Amino acid sequence: MRGVRVRATVPAQPNDPPFEDAHFRRVDDSNDANFYVEPRLVTHIDDAAIGALREHYSRFLPKQGRLLDLMSSWVSHYPDDLESERVAGLGMNAEELAENPQLTEWVVHDLNADPVLPYGDGEFDVVTIAVSVQYLTRPLEVFREIGRVLRPGGGCIVSFSNRCFPTKAVWLWQGMGDDGHVQMVGAYFHYSGAFDPPQWHDISPAKGRSDPMYVVQSRTPSE
Repeated sequence: MRGVRVRATVPAQPNDPPFEDAHFRRVDDSNDANFYVEPRLVTHIDDAAIGALREHYSRFLPKQGRLLDLMSSWVSHYPDDLESERVAGLGMNAEELAENPQLTEWVVHDLNADPVLPYGDGEFDVVTIAVSVQYLTRPLEVFREIGRVLRPGGGCIVSFSNRCFPTKAVWLWQGMGDDGHVQMVGAYFHYSGAFDPPQWHDISPAKGRSDPMYVVQSRTPSE
């Protein structure tokens, strides 16, 4: 079974966030709306990695519930047998979002320009971010917002590989390897102050023969 390597990812320094503004600069700091204006109806990880992510979702997503796919596109990689009452998508390209058959609603919204999510408190059971966290320039603000829109005890699942648009991934991400990325996303959860200690899962389907795949996930505190 995949996902057997699991451990807490609480940062070693639990006081002030260790981030600087320079960590979130990019080669291309121009308006992201211009970069994403043309639809990209392609997948950014290979089929084996997609299958591993879909399998992980099948273990952790509720069969019925309210889901928010942040930084969404034309495919969410959710299991086909989900019967969710609501699947909201937030992304950068209207044409891509309109093509996504699993979304019941969607909105175009640039989280780097405005990290405030256009949803009320406690609206969702689970929030997912798939292979896109490396593009966030204001991650702690976004993760606090994720905590706000989740119900008490709601989950957030962040998945990533080693693929990216190099001109748009933040500097700190590009300077790290896979282990560093795990710790970096764990730090986002921790320093947002909105989540329980996060766990990480190595769900890579075939070492050296397919794209690596990692998940860092956590829950908001229960009431």
